[in-house]
Amino acid sequence: MEDQLIPNGPGVTPSGLSLPDALSAWAAGVTLVTIADGRDDVGTTVSAFMPVSLDPPMVLVSLAVGSYPAEVLSRPSLPAARFAVTLLSAAQKMLAGRFAAEGRPSARHLLDDVPHRRGEASGALIPSGGLAALECSVARRVPAGDHLLVIASVEAVAYAAETGDPLIRFRGRYPVLLAGAVLLPAWFA
Repeated sequence: MEDQLIPNGPGVTPSGLSLPDALSAWAAGVTLVTIADGRDDVGTTVSAFMPVSLDPPMVLVSLAVGSYPAEVLSRPSLPAARFAVTLLSAAQKMLAGRFAAEGRPSARHLLDDVPHRRGEASGALIPSGGLAALECSVARRVPAGDHLLVIASVEAVAYAAETGDPLIRFRGRYPVLLAGAVLLPAWFA
């Protein structure tokens, strides 16, 4: 019998393997989403990010439904509908960990020892040293299971580095990419 996902189930296959285990084999770039919500600065590490359109410029981020960033971006008020996305560099592994931790303090405190600035278009905190930073405004919110998909218009590119390696999440870790190396599957040799 082939492994199949149980419809509307908890993501476990008949073989006992879980969907989260399978999806951990998907390598993804790591971003930092930051929001100025009027009272405080909010931020979270996000690996579910993707470009959606170049014309008009749009991106998508996926946030856990119960998270404070999802709550803030779900508010109808205009200031809360703007945020920044920083595409993290491999050198920012510690920063990604800080923003992924449970019970984390304000984004301002997490960026105390990191050079950063406030975005002109979003008002959100933008750390330096990433590969790029985008300032966005929410165009549409789409509930999707236990996540909220936020489709956003890119209002400004705060910066784009000419060099640097991306921070990648793979199997629950941040592996180091080897410059110029091409990794082939074992069966290819």
